[in-house]
Amino acid sequence: MAADAAQSEDRFTSARATRMMAAACQAAGLDERGAELIRLGENALFRLTSVPVIVRVARGEEWLSTARTEVAVSRWLAAEGFPSARIIDDLEQPFLIDGHPVTFWRLILEGDRKATYGELGGVLRDLHSLTVPEGLVLPSFDPFDKQALRLDRAVIPDDDRAFLRKRWRELQDKYAELRFETPKGPVHGDAHVQNLMVDEQGRVILIDFEAFCYDHPEWDLMVTSVEHYSLGWQTDEQYADFVTAYGRDLYDWDGYKTLRGIQEFGMTTWLMQNVQEDEGTAAEYRRRIAGLRDDDGPRDWRPW
Repeated sequence: MAADAAQSEDRFTSARATRMMAAACQAAGLDERGAELIRLGENALFRLTSVPVIVRVARGEEWLSTARTEVAVSRWLAAEGFPSARIIDDLEQPFLIDGHPVTFWRLILEGDRKATYGELGGVLRDLHSLTVPEGLVLPSFDPFDKQALRLDRAVIPDDDRAFLRKRWRELQDKYAELRFETPKGPVHGDAHVQNLMVDEQGRVILIDFEAFCYDHPEWDLMVTSVEHYSLGWQTDEQYADFVTAYGRDLYDWDGYKTLRGIQEFGMTTWLMQNVQEDEGTAAEYRRRIAGLRDDDGPRDWRPW
C-alpha cells in the first residue's frame, strides 16, 4: 500500500501540476491565486488571473532540455519578427521545481476566429524558409522521444503495454529505412492547426515549441496529412488549402505510410498518459488502441 501511495504521488496529475505551478509562481514573484488549469497534456498549462501570463509545467526533469530549447527558440523567433509565442523576458527560465521544469509565457488574447488550414500551410512554409543561427543548437527530430517513459509510467492493461512495445520496435525498424530527399532546417515538430492562435488583431501566432528541432520538413506535414487521410478530421477543401499554401502533399511521398504509423502511435501514447484523469480520456484511449490493433480498419478517433 505504501508503494502504491508513493507511485500515485509521483504521477503527473492535475493536483501535482497545480502544486508545482504555485511554487514556481512564488519563486518568480507572481501571484498564483485563482490560476486556471486550461490543459493537461505533455505539459500542464495554467492561466494566471493576476497578470497576463501562461505557466507551463512539464512532467519531469527529463523535459528540462526541452524546456531550455523552447525558451531559446522563442527568443530566436522574436528576434526574427516571426509571429510566435513569447516568453516572459525578465525571468531566468526555465525554473526547476521539485524535478519539474516550469516556464512563463505571455498570454495571447484570442480574437473571434480560429486559424485555418491554409494559414497553417503558410506559417510552415515561412518557418521552413528561415535559417537557424549558428548559436542556436537544436536537436534532431526523434519520433520515439519519451515513448519509453510513457510506456513505463502509463496505467494501462498489460496486454496493451505489450502490444505497444511490439509496435514501437516495428516502427523503429521502418523509420530506419526512411530516405528523405529534402534538406534539413527548422521544424516545429508538432505542427497542427491547434498550435496556431489568432489574436485580437487578427495575427496568426505559432505556439508550443517543445518538439522544435532541426530536421526534414516532412515531420511538419505529417500531422495534418494523417489527420486528413487517416482520420478524416478535415474536409477535402480544408486540406487542399493547406497543400496549396505549403506547396506539397505528403501523401504523394512513399514514406507517408511509415509517418502515418509513427503519428498515430504518438497520438495514442500521448493520450494514454492521462487515462486516470477522467472517463472521457480513458474512452478515447480505448478507441485509439483499438485502431492501432486494426491498421486497415476505419478510425473513429476524436480530436483531443
